[in-house]
Amino acid sequence: MTKRLSAIMVGLAMMCLAACSSTYEPIEVKVPKRPAGQEHAVGMTAPKIDVVHVGIVGLGMRGDGAVQRLIHIPGVEITALCDIRPERVEVGQEILRNAGRPEAAEYSGSEDAWKALCEREDLDLVYVVTDWKNHANIGVYAMEHGKHVAIEVPAATTLDEIWDLINTSERTRKHCIQLENCVYDFFEMTALNMAQQGLFGEVLHVEGSYIHNLEDYWTEYYNNWRLDFNNENRGDVYPTHGLGPATQVLNIHRGDRMKTLVAMDTKSVNGKKFAKKYGVSNPDIEFQNGDHTLTLIQTEQGKTIHIQHNVMTPRPYSRMYQITGTDGFANKYPIEQICLRPSQVEENKVIDHEDLNAHGAVPADVHEALIEQYKHPIHRELEARAKEVGGHGGMDFIMDWRLIYCLQNGLPLDMDVYDLAEWCCLGELTRISIENGNAPVAVPDFTRGHWNDIQGYRHAFAE
Repeated sequence: MTKRLSAIMVGLAMMCLAACSSTYEPIEVKVPKRPAGQEHAVGMTAPKIDVVHVGIVGLGMRGDGAVQRLIHIPGVEITALCDIRPERVEVGQEILRNAGRPEAAEYSGSEDAWKALCEREDLDLVYVVTDWKNHANIGVYAMEHGKHVAIEVPAATTLDEIWDLINTSERTRKHCIQLENCVYDFFEMTALNMAQQGLFGEVLHVEGSYIHNLEDYWTEYYNNWRLDFNNENRGDVYPTHGLGPATQVLNIHRGDRMKTLVAMDTKSVNGKKFAKKYGVSNPDIEFQNGDHTLTLIQTEQGKTIHIQHNVMTPRPYSRMYQITGTDGFANKYPIEQICLRPSQVEENKVIDHEDLNAHGAVPADVHEALIEQYKHPIHRELEARAKEVGGHGGMDFIMDWRLIYCLQNGLPLDMDVYDLAEWCCLGELTRISIENGNAPVAVPDFTRGHWNDIQGYRHAFAE
């Protein structure tokens, strides 16, 4: 009887273990096979373009700023402007006229006016600055009509849209870049340079976020599209500002890959209030997005990433941006801090200083010396000009400059279509995790086997 009971207990234990282990198997999402005759686009280049002719689609909150920045970059001609509202096209034309530039061809008055712009034969680049739901459709159509495409964030909101952009870019050999400006901000690029030069040792963990109370901005979005999106979608719907810098410092698809994520959110309190206050297109559905969403990601190489999203509660603006390495640490928000082993400071010959330790931030003078010593080469060249032209303190201008520079010199872009995919996929994958009891979800290998072809993230430069 005792032996029989023991056997039953062992059997039950084995069943429990099997059930527990299956519980933690990540949810897999479909990775479509690469179509026959189609090649990956890791490190892809395209023929040089001496003068880049640009068509801009969308002239709302971000579009007119793009016109203002691009006219300051040599070798750029703004050839066409498009917005559903004719008065917004006129805003773009006024910028061109004031700069002594010729007026651009105009497209407006209908929701698909952008198609005629994409079909023009005299464009090299279509620059997409519309609401999120139209980003991917315009990007695919532009590439199919022989244009490189640059798309504001997030460039895609679903996995289907992501795969459409990847397959179209691979098939047409046209660049598809997501216009993520935060990877060009000054602290982010300096910290990236520090990491690439080994100052932090091996980077193990990176944090990022988009924490920005939008209470004063909801009505600025045409037809209330952004609040509508949060009303209808759950998860981290805007992850790229935090995730972009994090993945660059971790060499994602350049020696490592995001492997698994787990997400959870709070209930919606303020979101529901804003929906009632400002109105949404579908008031009969329950507000979907939580007020605060957080995501944990593990990589193939055993690194971790923490991403947060919160546009609903009163909090100081923050992208967090935090690097934790075996020999050092850097943090941008709420205050800039760098922490290093005293030996690291000495080895880098920064400055002699007493009382350095590995459990406190370096003093202000050491911090300033490190920032100057490790200023990124791109910033050494462009910082003064970028701050003069503007765009979030200059990082928008650097983003545009680097895009045009790479197109003119036939170089791989700083952000490729797989960066776009990896940074945007959190939108749908976090929803899947949350709606399945915060279950782990496998992150697709969007390169389909080529994430380890290139070792280390680097900006390309012409010889």
